[in-house]
Amino acid sequence: MSNLFTSSQLQPKRQADNALRKNAATSRRIFSQQVLFILVLLLVWQAAGSWFIDPFWVSRPGDIALRLWQLTLNGDLWRHTATTLSEAGSGLILGAVVGIALGLGLARFRAIANVVEPLLMGLYSLPRVALAPLFVLWFGIGLSAKVMMSFSMVLFVFMLNVLEGVRSLDRDHIDLMRTMRASPRYILRRIMLPAILPWIAAAVRIAVGLALIGAVVGELIGSSEGVGWYIENAAGQLDSTGVFTGIIILLVLAMIANSLIGRVFRRMTEWRQ
Repeated sequence: MSNLFTSSQLQPKRQADNALRKNAATSRRIFSQQVLFILVLLLVWQAAGSWFIDPFWVSRPGDIALRLWQLTLNGDLWRHTATTLSEAGSGLILGAVVGIALGLGLARFRAIANVVEPLLMGLYSLPRVALAPLFVLWFGIGLSAKVMMSFSMVLFVFMLNVLEGVRSLDRDHIDLMRTMRASPRYILRRIMLPAILPWIAAAVRIAVGLALIGAVVGELIGSSEGVGWYIENAAGQLDSTGVFTGIIILLVLAMIANSLIGRVFRRMTEWRQ
């Protein structure tokens, strides 16, 4: 009898271990496929630039790798990358804090949300590139202009995602908590924030790329360093290898950031569950 009781206790643990091993194996297989896909693309690009297309137009992965090595040795890679990351990261954090707060506020005051939502959608639809000269005029060519450019790119993503996430909640559940005299702070902490966490995660993953775009656009308009400045400077010299090098740097930064953010939110979700 005790043996049966012990085996019934061990069964869920064995199932959990098997699920973890299966997930790990799946993750390794997907990662291997992703690496193989990237290697195939690089080989095709190298072959095209060597035999079919003039490297002046498309460069080659070998030339880009050499340029990256040179930038690493002279310290320019870290300098430009750190500048762009500080601009995009500051704008992303500021946009997340303000956007989430505004989204929760609009969800709380529905009458105000109904009035201002058309204006918000209109502002969200404005091309921020057209506003870049204004940001330079208002904030100069320093860090502030790029941060505000990134901030303007991500603000509405967080605000609208949080607003829609709150609207998708089960109102009966919230009303039930209110009838049980739960405080607004308790409802926000225990009901609303856990429920909209997937919406915030989706907003963050979208906003990472937008924040980088905002920082780069700001650097293109007026700057003396950063990946965007490096791309513009290389384009002015008709240096296609330099242009593609900057693009590859931005691509890698976005991929790493999205991967890290995905891991963090998966851990948060597992903990919540």
